[in-house]
Amino acid sequence: MTNILITGANGFVGRALCAQMLIKGWDIRASVRSRDNIQSLPGEVEITETGSIGPDTDWSVALANVEAVIHLAGRVHVMDDLTSDPLSEYRIVNTAGTERLARCAALSGVRLFVFISTIKVNGEGKPTPYTEEDIPEPQDPYGTSKWEAEEKLKLIADQTGMKIVIIRAPMIYGPEVRANFLRLLKAVDKGMPLPVAGIKNKRSMIYLGNLVDIIINCIANNKTEQMTYLVSDGEDMSTPELVRQMAKSLGKPARLFYVPLFMLRLGGLLTGKSHTIERLVDSLAVDSSKIRKELNWKPPFTLEQGLKETVEWYKTWQNSR
Repeated sequence: MTNILITGANGFVGRALCAQMLIKGWDIRASVRSRDNIQSLPGEVEITETGSIGPDTDWSVALANVEAVIHLAGRVHVMDDLTSDPLSEYRIVNTAGTERLARCAALSGVRLFVFISTIKVNGEGKPTPYTEEDIPEPQDPYGTSKWEAEEKLKLIADQTGMKIVIIRAPMIYGPEVRANFLRLLKAVDKGMPLPVAGIKNKRSMIYLGNLVDIIINCIANNKTEQMTYLVSDGEDMSTPELVRQMAKSLGKPARLFYVPLFMLRLGGLLTGKSHTIERLVDSLAVDSSKIRKELNWKPPFTLEQGLKETVEWYKTWQNSR
């Protein structure tokens, strides 16, 4: 298989995926909304402009002679979405847009469709790790729109025979990371005292390099059928452990102090930051044994290696600002 379409190719995951697939000799076509931000893509990548993703997107040019699609593009999770109807906005892109692409792909003869979903389809966490057998319980518009997209894809697979692989990822970190992970990294770098010493949660993450390796394995593995996989580095950490590991990689002291959980939750409620506090104190772990067994997959990077690479990027990024 040599002709691969990657949507959202100029995003956080897409740029790393394009670079690695080129190294391995794949022929890549990158789908982008516009050509305004394609400088970070390798010059060997064929670029096609498809505009906004939705129920009416024209995919005919992008899908010509394509054997597999890796669908990364979507409306990303926003902590404090201020739109009047967030679910409808997410559904336009993540649900209807994904369904449109998949149906066009099936009509074009695409053999395999890889969809990057989210662990938020399963929920916001529970005492034991999530598995593929758990009943989906999305708690927010983003997770709901991704779950509905998964259901549409399964229906299309049944109707057309196109193989579907769904990858539910937890928090992704790595070079060029943004959002909460970058904010926490900045806080540790600045030596800010963090009130997380008493937190005893477990959270799964996945390093960008490991996620890219999983996607490539799904494309290369001819045995891949219609599957849903939960993925992670396989090294769950508590929030204090993560802060200490960040500090170690930065060569800085970890400044942690104890605040009772009820006070942290109360502070989040009073400041309107409850969602942020939940991600600091609650557990959200996944069991990634299924993909390890079925695809004989082993993470090429440890969590320590992933954090080190992320911190090295962060230092360079900070120095260039």
